[in-house]
Amino acid sequence: MMIIGNVLDPYEVAALREAADTLTYDDGRKTAGRYARDVKHNTQAGAAPERDAILTKVKTALNHHDVFRSAARPRHFARLLLSRYGPGMEYGSHVDDPIMQGSRTDLSFTLFLSELDAYDGGGLVIEDAIEERVLRLAPGDLVLYPTSALHRVEPVTRGERLAVVGWVTSWVRDAAKRDILYDLDEATRAVFEAQGKTPAFDRLLKAKSNLYRMWADG
Repeated sequence: MMIIGNVLDPYEVAALREAADTLTYDDGRKTAGRYARDVKHNTQAGAAPERDAILTKVKTALNHHDVFRSAARPRHFARLLLSRYGPGMEYGSHVDDPIMQGSRTDLSFTLFLSELDAYDGGGLVIEDAIEERVLRLAPGDLVLYPTSALHRVEPVTRGERLAVVGWVTSWVRDAAKRDILYDLDEATRAVFEAQGKTPAFDRLLKAKSNLYRMWADG
């Protein structure tokens, strides 16, 4: 799991919220899997050019964000949704579908759009073998986590929680290998910034590139 800050700046977030206010929202259960349908109680933006423009803006921002690209190695996005929760809405414990629209789902993300003081509750709870992590992030910040994780959204008790949620098909499906490549990205960047393009940097970049080539699907 990784928290990535400032995927969108405050002006971009405000523009997306304004655009989202003009959309029509459908019952969120329409896109839930067979076993998640009964515990999903939210709404999500229906098909419209304006909704697609919002999702395209998010895709573009993610594809240009160095940390997201390094951590996720996105081959493509299996699906994106604009999700809205009002008072009394929640999403019970569930695991996301392994295949969406014909694509394998490796990583899930939630990009928060609402101001923290605009709603109460609505925390994203991600479960693991040790503890549950409850996340309420500032607008423009994103949490990236394995699609295999059990998770839920706590009931919203006041206001409105707006977010873009999505699923990534990664070039590297193995999480441990993605972690190694992320560390190598950080190391090569640090070496280059400190020393420039030295023989040691070239060797490190060669090793990282060849591992990526070895592990990438397709």
